Amino acid sequence: MKTGEGRFDWPALMRAGMRGLGLRPAEFWAMTPAEFQMMLGDGQGTRPLGRQRLGELMAAFPDRSDET
Repeated sequence: MKTGEGRFDWPALMRAGMRGLGLRPAEFWAMTPAEFQMMLGDGQGTRPLGRQRLGELMAAFPDRSDET
């Protein structure tokens, strides 16, 4: 989100990430702009990734501790 001056509206972005998506501050700041945009949805009918779908993906593709 940009203001009319071409600057980012950080308060609005932080509200969307932390209140809207439930991100912790460290999670918000660690994300790339592309990751954040994907979670918010691309504005073309794509819904943001919800907790339920994230859980489904994590179950389908678990992290493996035996990989290097």
